[in-house]
Amino acid sequence: MKDVMLVTGAGQISMAIARRIGYGKKIILGDKRIENAQTVAKIMNEAGYDVEPIEMDLSSRTSICAMIAKGQSYGPITMLVNGAGVSPSQAPIEAILKVDLYGTAVLLEEVGKVIAKGGCGVTISSQSGWRMPQLTAEEDRQLATAPTEELLNLPLLQPENIRDTLHAYQLAKRCNEKRVMAECVKWGERGARLNDIAPGIVVTPLAIDEFNGPRGDFYKNMFAKCPAGRPATADEIANVAELLMSDRGAFITGTTVLIDGGATASYYYGPLQPTAE
Repeated sequence: MKDVMLVTGAGQISMAIARRIGYGKKIILGDKRIENAQTVAKIMNEAGYDVEPIEMDLSSRTSICAMIAKGQSYGPITMLVNGAGVSPSQAPIEAILKVDLYGTAVLLEEVGKVIAKGGCGVTISSQSGWRMPQLTAEEDRQLATAPTEELLNLPLLQPENIRDTLHAYQLAKRCNEKRVMAECVKWGERGARLNDIAPGIVVTPLAIDEFNGPRGDFYKNMFAKCPAGRPATADEIANVAELLMSDRGAFITGTTVLIDGGATASYYYGPLQPTAE
């Protein structure tokens, strides 16, 4: 028997976090593209970790439950790292809502039913959710507490109320943060903690594609005009995850840590303000 860490999304951020805190654990690494999971598993296994890659679709409750069952076959689930998701330039509105919003809500709910005492989880949202106008208190409450199978029926998530894929992504990431707040109460009943990290631009293969794509100038302008003056590395996101998931973060649950080099601050009060562009 081994303590088990569930990791979704075989990207740079997931791998950086798993490498930082996954030693000695059985790591179940799920990705919709099994070859992505296999690539990361090979790198980590050759560095002394114990990673099993599996195919996992975050938009499917059945797939999520199968991943959890796989983990439980090795031992108690003590950690969850949710780094899976799709970006505004990768997917249509429907897919963004199904994966990033609904899928994350289901994952937090299902893992929350089995997470071990003393366990912890972190999900990755985005700075993007912080640049959308405030929702009403009722809309926030609905995103936080609506039964998962009713989430996509909420009025604010209907097609006529969503402008484009970026707006869908912002709504999904806002929902992630609110969902973490509501779910952490349930996780707390099991003696476990749950938090959220909202990164800014992080250099990954996907981000490099974005830098060289049609929105490249937008992203380069964003990190050039944020106080840090650069994008982040995945290991800097792992720094925050390590704090949140260690004993040093024992009093931190239900919160979102914004780690964006000050881009959000610049958007509201600095040179990234829409009126300053």
